[in-house]
Amino acid sequence: MKHLKTAGKYIRRSPYQALSATLIMTLTFFAISIFAVLTVISMNLINYFETRPQLTVFFKDTAELVDIDAMKTQLEATGKTAEVIYISKEEALEIYKNINKDEPELVELVTADILPASLEVQAQNPEDLKSLAQVVAASEYVDRIVFQEEIVDTLISWTNAFQVIGLGVIAILVTVSVFVIVTIIGIKITARREDIETMRLIGASNWFIRTPFLIEGFIYGVMGAMIGWLLSYGILVYTTPIFESFLKGVPIFPVPPLTIVQILGIELLVALLLGIFASYIAVLRYLK
Repeated sequence: MKHLKTAGKYIRRSPYQALSATLIMTLTFFAISIFAVLTVISMNLINYFETRPQLTVFFKDTAELVDIDAMKTQLEATGKTAEVIYISKEEALEIYKNINKDEPELVELVTADILPASLEVQAQNPEDLKSLAQVVAASEYVDRIVFQEEIVDTLISWTNAFQVIGLGVIAILVTVSVFVIVTIIGIKITARREDIETMRLIGASNWFIRTPFLIEGFIYGVMGAMIGWLLSYGILVYTTPIFESFLKGVPIFPVPPLTIVQILGIELLVALLLGIFASYIAVLRYLK
C-alpha cells in the first residue's frame, strides 16, 4: 500500500507525463481491441460460410420438377456428394422473407414466381466440386452455378492480409509504448536522484526504491487497456446494428459478451506485463 501511494504521488507530480504514457497505452490497446474483435468476426464469418452448401445450382423457370429430380439423382450417382437438397420456389420465398423480415416493403414486392428453384450441394471432398459443377453445367435447365469455395477463399485471403497488417501495426505501437514509458520513468528517476541517494544512505534496498516505479508503469498499462477496451466496445455497440443490416441472414452478431470479457482479461494481463516490463527496463538503466 505504501508503494502504491508513492507511485500515485509520482504520477500527481508530473501529470502531463502521466497523461502522455496513458494516451500511448490507450492507443495501443485500442488497436489491439479492434484487431481482436475483427479477428473474431472474420473467423465467425468464415466458419459460417464453410458450413453453407459448397455448390448452389440455380435453375431456369423452364425447368420442371422431374428435370430437377433427374439432376439430383445424377449428382448423387457420382458418389461424390455428401448431401443434395432441393429448394423449391416457395421455400426460396420463405428464406427470402426470413432474411428481410425487418423490411416488409421488400417482402411485398417479391413472389415465389420470380425466385429460382435450386439444388444445394455438399461435396464429400472440396476437390470434387469442379467435377460436380461440370455435371450440372451441361444441362440446358441450369441458369447459374455459385461456388461457396470461392467466397471462403476470398474471406481467408482478406483475413490473412488483415492479420499481417494488424499485427504489424500493433508491434509498432507496443514498441513505441515501451520506449515512451522507459523515457518517462527514466526522467522521473533522474529528477528524484537526490531523494533516491538519500533513501540509499538510510538503508533502503534496491527493490524498495524500484517498486513504486514498477507500480507506476503497471498503472499506465492498466489504465490504457481499460480506456482502449471501453472505446472499442463503444464502437462495437454503435456499429453492430449497421453490420447486422448489411450482413442480412449471416448470424455473426452480436459478438458474445463472454468473448468481449475474455478480450478485456487478456488485455489487462498483457498491460500489466507490458507496463512492468517497460518500467523495469527504465529502472535497470537509470537506477544503478
